[in-house]
Amino acid sequence: MMEEVKEVTSTLSVDIQSIKVTEMVKDGDTLTFLIESEKLSGTGVYHVDRTYDDFEWLQQHLFSQEEVSGIQGVIFPPLPVKAQVNASAKVIKQLGILGLGEWRAYCKAMETFVRQIAAHSILGKNNAVEIFLTSSDPPGRQRVRKNIFNRLSQAMEGMRKEGHKDVDEFFQTERDHNLVFTGCAKTAAERFLDVVQTEQKIAVACGHFSTALRLCVEQGEDPDKLDFSKVCVKLSEVFDSIQKNVTSVAENNVSTLGLGLDLESRYQEAEKEMLYRRTCKLVELETTRRNAEKAKPVKKAAMEEVKKAAETEFDHISGVAKEEIARLQAARVKMLQQALVQWCEKQLLTAKESADQFDQHLQAFRGMA
Repeated sequence: MMEEVKEVTSTLSVDIQSIKVTEMVKDGDTLTFLIESEKLSGTGVYHVDRTYDDFEWLQQHLFSQEEVSGIQGVIFPPLPVKAQVNASAKVIKQLGILGLGEWRAYCKAMETFVRQIAAHSILGKNNAVEIFLTSSDPPGRQRVRKNIFNRLSQAMEGMRKEGHKDVDEFFQTERDHNLVFTGCAKTAAERFLDVVQTEQKIAVACGHFSTALRLCVEQGEDPDKLDFSKVCVKLSEVFDSIQKNVTSVAENNVSTLGLGLDLESRYQEAEKEMLYRRTCKLVELETTRRNAEKAKPVKKAAMEEVKKAAETEFDHISGVAKEEIARLQAARVKMLQQALVQWCEKQLLTAKESADQFDQHLQAFRGMA
């Protein structure tokens, strides 16, 4: 068993750009991801296998860094939802594009998560990241202490604090924008999922129709039956090509724009959580200020010290948050642009390949005339 992680500053011994989730192995309901990364020293490659529990272990260790100054202002890279083998339609709707069972796309999403953690100026320094990427022992069984982002405690006072007026116009505007963008991003991801699922249904229907056409083929010497059978076989081949085309289009949608929209939606939620944490600190600061004002003379000096400490902490959190928001806004534009470019490139290549196939089918039909 791996040694208990200490939250200390560390330097990663791996090349961040080389981090790859190369494969996913299914064992019943357990999914194991194979991760490789090149050593910075250039002397070799790390190979580790991690379950989803291990990814959650990493996320929880990053959440639990209470001693790290300004941590409440960090927008944590969002961990993809836990995939399920043979998920039902209801579960897929809840999980989104990552619930479709496209495992290569899911591995890419997990790879993106690890890379973003490793590249983060604050989170990448946590010793847990180094252990996650390099240790041969599974980390996920270790107990992680409760952290500052306990969701139950958030839910208890969430409604009251989320509506709290911000003292900084920048953050109030960002909260208003985030509220709109979160809904739009979620809707866009859901509608794109509907498109992909419709394409998958069309592909299945084309496969069934192709099989049905082949069942119409008749044996014998009758010229009319022979001609009819030839037409059925050729039409069956056409629908086979249509099935392959639509399947490729759906796969392209998932691996490019689908992943991009899913990541955008999850990052909007991550920013929302960060803004909420900062608002909680704002409420605490305002309470501290009121207590300092009402404090009796004997406690006045002590309460003033508490107030100054709270103000210093809040200012630092706000500073980190502004940097995180600026970084996210630049990154999300680049990410969506890249997703759109890859989407267009893949769909264009698929369209060209399909056009060549359909041209061959056309020539075959002309030859039958």
